[in-house]
Amino acid sequence: MKVLFLEIDTETNWVVASLGPAFLAAYLRRHGHEAAFCRVPMGMADEALIAHVRREAPGMIGLSLTTRQWLRARAVIAALRAAVDVPVVAGGLQPTFAPEAVLAHPGIDYVCLGEGEEPLLDLADALDRGMAPSDGDIDNIWVAGGRRPAMRPPFESIDDLPFMERDFLDEHNGVVHMTTQRGCPFPCTYCGARMYNQLYDGIGEFGRRRSHQNVIEELLRVRDAGALNYVIFLDDTFTINHPWVAAFCDIYGAELGVPFSLHARVETVNERMLHRLAEAGCHLINYGVESGSERVRREIMKRWTTNERLIDVFRWSREAGIMTTANYMLGLPGETREEMQQTIDLHHRIDPDEFGYFVFYPYPGTPLFHHCRQHGYLPEDYLDRPANHRESILDLPDASKQDIAEMYDQWTAVRVANGWRRFSGGDDEAGRRIIAEGIEAHAASE
Repeated sequence: MKVLFLEIDTETNWVVASLGPAFLAAYLRRHGHEAAFCRVPMGMADEALIAHVRREAPGMIGLSLTTRQWLRARAVIAALRAAVDVPVVAGGLQPTFAPEAVLAHPGIDYVCLGEGEEPLLDLADALDRGMAPSDGDIDNIWVAGGRRPAMRPPFESIDDLPFMERDFLDEHNGVVHMTTQRGCPFPCTYCGARMYNQLYDGIGEFGRRRSHQNVIEELLRVRDAGALNYVIFLDDTFTINHPWVAAFCDIYGAELGVPFSLHARVETVNERMLHRLAEAGCHLINYGVESGSERVRREIMKRWTTNERLIDVFRWSREAGIMTTANYMLGLPGETREEMQQTIDLHHRIDPDEFGYFVFYPYPGTPLFHHCRQHGYLPEDYLDRPANHRESILDLPDASKQDIAEMYDQWTAVRVANGWRRFSGGDDEAGRRIIAEGIEAHAASE
C-alpha cells in the first residue's frame, strides 16, 4: 500500500520540518509499504491537490497536525474527500489531544493517538488486506464513530527505529534536522510535549534517548549521501542529561565537528557545558525565556528559573562563543500588562542575538487549556478560529485584547530596531552563509 502524507502549510514561508511523517514513512517502507510526501502550500487550489492525489493513487492519506494547522487542514480534507474516496488518518498534537473534535469533521476516518509507527503499520496492513478496522481493533487508532482505543506501550528502544526519510524534510544546502530523544520531563503548563508523558502514564516510559552511536551513524549517512553543513537538533531540551551531553560533545566533535544548534533550558546548562558544546561545534542555542516576570513563570507556567539565572546563562553563552535565541510569550491567563512589560525589560538585559515573540494560545490537553475553559476565558467557537500567535482569542480579566495587541506591537518595534545579528566570524564567506541559513531555519521552526 502507498501512504501519502500531506504537509498542510499555514503561511507562505512555512518551513517546518515534518519529523513525524519522516519517521512514519521510514517505518512503513521498512515493512514493505510505499510512502510519499506532498506539501500543500498556501494558495494551492483544491483542484490541483485533488489531481495530485489521483496521480499518486494512495491507499491511505496521512496527516500530522499541530493545532496551528488544524483549521486549514480540515477544510483541505473536506474538499479532497468530496472528490476522492481514500481513507484519511490524522495524528500529531491536535488529533491526540482533541480527538473527538478532529473525528467530528468530514473526511477524517481515523485518529492515531500518541506514537504512530506501530499503529500506522497495523492500519496500513489491515487496509491493504481490504479489512477496514472496526472499533477497538488496533490500539492507538480511534475509528470515526467508535470508542477511544486502548493504548499500546511506547516503542521500547528508539535505536531500533529506522532513520528519518530525508525526502520528507525539505532540507537544503546541507542544513539538516535531527532528533535524539522523545519525551520531556518538565511540567510546563502551556506545552503539549509534557502531555505525552501523561498520555502514557501507567503504560510505559515515553521519555527515551538514542545512543550516541545511533545518532552519529545517522549523521554520517547523511554526510556520505551528500552535503552536511549544519545540524539543527530539535529535541525539546537537548541538555537534560549532563553525562550524555558530555559524551556527545567528545564523539561529535571528533567524528563530525559540523556546526549545530539546539534547544535548552537555562537550568540545564552551566559554564563548563557551554564551553564543551562550543568546542564540539555548537553555534546557536534556543532558550525558552517565556516571561520576564518570575511570578508568571513560577505560578502560571510552572517554571522556577530566576531572572538572574537567565541573565547569567545568556552571558555565559556569549562568553563561550555561542549565539542565542530567546522565545517569549505574552497574554497568558493571570498575566498583567505590567508583567508583559517586564518581559521586554528582561529581553534588553539578556540581549539575545535573535528572538521570537508569541501571543499565548491554549493548546488542547494542556493544563492552561483546561484552566481557560474552566474560567470561561476561551470562546465557545475557539475551534473555528485561527490558532495564530499574533492576537489573543481569550477574554481575560487581567489584560484586555487591546493591552495584548499593544504589547505585541511593542515587540514588533523592538524587532525592527534590533534586526538580525548575522554570524560574522571567520574568513569563509560560504561557511558564514551556511551557518546563517541554519540559524534562520532553526528560528523559523519554532
